[in-house]
Amino acid sequence: MVQFMIDPKILDDITRRVADAMPPAARTLQQDMEKNLRSTVQSVFNRLELVTREEFDVQTKVLARTRAKVDELEKQVALLEARLVQKD
Repeated sequence: MVQFMIDPKILDDITRRVADAMPPAARTLQQDMEKNLRSTVQSVFNRLELVTREEFDVQTKVLARTRAKVDELEKQVALLEARLVQKD
């Protein structure tokens, strides 16, 4: 299972926006609501099993290197096969 750690700034921004959308009478509960909403949003993101952009970029580079190596090995196999056919 891949865990995703969202940037706390994003969580703060989401909770602030929701809290700001609340009517003025409800703002007295804003701090408790922000704390609860923040943990709820974090929980939802954790259940989504997302990866960070950094992890994605690293895996993209690994995949590109692997693809290049596979291409190189395919060429080597083709050359070796051609040599075998010539010997027959």
